[in-house]
Amino acid sequence: MTTRLLGAVAAVALLAACSNTDQNANAGGAGAGANTVRPGSQEDLVANVGDRVLFGFDSSQISADQRPILQRQSEWMGRYPDVRVQVEGHTDERGTREYNLALGQRRANAARDVLVASGVNGARISTISYGKDRPSALGSDESAWAQNRRAVTVVQ
Repeated sequence: MTTRLLGAVAAVALLAACSNTDQNANAGGAGAGANTVRPGSQEDLVANVGDRVLFGFDSSQISADQRPILQRQSEWMGRYPDVRVQVEGHTDERGTREYNLALGQRRANAARDVLVASGVNGARISTISYGKDRPSALGSDESAWAQNRRAVTVVQ
């Protein structure tokens, strides 16, 4: 009897939790469902455009396969003219701190330059270099290094 009663209470609690989630998803306010993305937000940029471009070893040149990402970012920024962004330059762990800060800055500037050349007002874009201080992927192999050689566009 006790087991059946506990089972019934658990089932009711699960159903109540499901219905609360559905109400929150439709509310659109605080506690909204995970599928709610505010237009012009960082989440919108990541989900619909892409927020990062990757670089080759010891390079700040935007490769042909990465240019479409920056083109989509430019178009996205055209849809949201009040959005300001910061482009973060990152490197892998190899090299000195000073060298990596300079390389990260060149990467951020290269991404910024492509956005500006695509029509984005340069006053809307700031840059910063984190060098090797904020890795995206942990590890000391080519797979991790490739993910860490990047410029990331962040909505301000």
